[in-house]
Amino acid sequence: MRPHKLLLFLILIFSFSSFFSQAKELDDKLKALQDKYNFSFRQLETEKFFSEKYLLTFEQPLNHNDPQSGTFTQRIFLSHLDFQSPVVFITEGYAAGYASYSNYINELSLILNGNQVCVEHRFFGESLPDPLNWEYLNVYQAASDHHNIIEFIQEVYSGPIVNTGISKGGQTAMYHRYFFPDDVKATVAYVSPLNFSIEDKRIYQFLENVGDSTTRKRIFDYQMEMFRNKNLYLPEFEKLAVKKGLTFSMGLLQGYELTVLEYSFAFWQWGITPVDSIPMPATSPENMVHHLNQVAGIDWVSNEGIDKIYPFFYQALTEIGFYGYDITPFQDFISFQENPTFDFTIVEDLNIHYDPEPMQQVDCFIRHQAKNMIFIYGETDPWTATSVDLTYNQGLLKIIKPHGSHLTRISNLPEEEQRLVITTLKNWLQTD
Repeated sequence: MRPHKLLLFLILIFSFSSFFSQAKELDDKLKALQDKYNFSFRQLETEKFFSEKYLLTFEQPLNHNDPQSGTFTQRIFLSHLDFQSPVVFITEGYAAGYASYSNYINELSLILNGNQVCVEHRFFGESLPDPLNWEYLNVYQAASDHHNIIEFIQEVYSGPIVNTGISKGGQTAMYHRYFFPDDVKATVAYVSPLNFSIEDKRIYQFLENVGDSTTRKRIFDYQMEMFRNKNLYLPEFEKLAVKKGLTFSMGLLQGYELTVLEYSFAFWQWGITPVDSIPMPATSPENMVHHLNQVAGIDWVSNEGIDKIYPFFYQALTEIGFYGYDITPFQDFISFQENPTFDFTIVEDLNIHYDPEPMQQVDCFIRHQAKNMIFIYGETDPWTATSVDLTYNQGLLKIIKPHGSHLTRISNLPEEEQRLVITTLKNWLQTD
C-alpha cells in the first residue's frame, strides 16, 4: 500500500473509531442519567453536521412548587456533535415537531459549531399534561421546565450553553433568563416582543408609520374596499371557509371583519407580499378574498385555527400580552363598537384575567440586571413596536435589520451587523 493511501486509511480508521467511541459514550451517559432524571430516549436519523440525534421523553412536574401535583412528559430533541462544544438550547414556544427532521440545524449550531437541544413547550405538541390544568401554563412553570433540563445537559456536556428562540420561543428564552439568570452563558432572542397588555397599543402607532406612505395607503385602500363592499366579498369568504372546513365562534361576519383587520399586521409582519400584488382597484370578489387568504389567512380567527395554538392564546391573555385592532378608520363600516381583542379565543369555561406583573418584572430585569443577551428584530415587523428597551442596560445588544420582517435572522443581517452579533456572542462564551 502506498504511503499516502496508508495515511488516508489510518485517518479513516481513526475517524470511525472516534465516532463509534463518542456514540457509545453518549449512549452510556444517557443511560446513567435515566434514573436521576426519569426519561426515556431513542435514536433518530440525522444528516452530516451532527453525529447522533435522540428524542428524549423527559418527565416534568406539573407544578414545580409541588412535587405531588402530578407529572407530564416533555419532548426534547438532542443533536450531538462533541462533548466539549457549546450547546445551543432552543426554547421552542410552541410544538417542536420540526426538530425531529434529520436535516434540522439551528443557525447558531452552525455559527458556534455546537450541539443542539430543542425543547417543546409545555402544553404544546406532545408535551401535554392529562388533564390540561391550565393554571400551570405560565412563564414560571415553563422556565422551571427549562431549568431542570439545563441541569441534565450540564451533566452531559461541558461547553457553554446559549439559549435561543424565535418569536414566542425568544420570549420563552427571556423568561428563562429572568427566573434562572445563571442557567446559560448567553441568550439570542429573535423577533421577540415584550408586551404589557392584551391590547398593546404601541402596535397601532407603529402601523401608522411603518414603511412608506404609498404602501400604507395601498393597504388601507384594500381594507376599506373589503369593508365598504363586504356584501360582495362576504359570500366568497364563506364559500372558501366552507371549502376549508372553517367555522367561527363570533359568527361569519365578525370572522370576516377580524381577518380584514389582521391584514395590515400580517402584511408587514412577514414582508413577503409585493405592494403591487394588492388587487386594487378591486378585481373579482374571488381574487380579493384569495388575496386576503394569502396574506392574513382566513383560518387565523376560525375555531379550527385557534384550536391549533389554543395554549398560546391562553398565555397571551393571562401573562405574555398581545395586540388588538384599531377600528377608528373603519368604524362606520364594521359591526364592532370598540377595538376587538382576542378574548373570543378562550371558548372554554375558564376564569381568566391578565396579570401585567410578570412582563413588568421581565422588563425591569432586562433593563437593569440582565447580562449577555442579544435581541434581533426586523424594522418593518410590527412586533418590533413592542421590542425590549435597553436604554438603561448598555451591556446588551439589540439589532434592528433595515426593512427586515419577522423572518429576520443572523444569516440575513447586513454583513457588519452579522459580524457584530457573532463576535459579541463568541466573546461572551469565552469569558469566565
